[in-house]
Amino acid sequence: MRTVLILSGLALLSSWGSAVADNYVRGYTRGNGTYVQPHYQTAPNTTKFDNYSTKGNFNPYTGKAGTVDPYKVPSYGSYGQRR
Repeated sequence: MRTVLILSGLALLSSWGSAVADNYVRGYTRGNGTYVQPHYQTAPNTTKFDNYSTKGNFNPYTGKAGTVDPYKVPSYGSYGQRR
C-alpha cells in the first residue's frame, strides 16, 4: 500500500511539473486559411526529447503517446518548407 501511495504521489508531481513548464498558444489562422485551435505546448528549448509529440513521452492534455522520432532529420521542399 505504501508503494502505491508513493508512486501515485510521484506521478502527480511529475504531471504537475510538466504543466508548470507549458505554454498556452492562442488559436490562429495560418496563411493558407487553416485555423489552428488553441493548445498547450512544452516550453521552447534546444532539445527534441521532451516534447509531447516525441516517442516515449505522453501528452497529459490529449491522453496520447508521442509518435515523432527525435532522431529523424526533417526533409524540406524546394522553398524551405517541411514536407
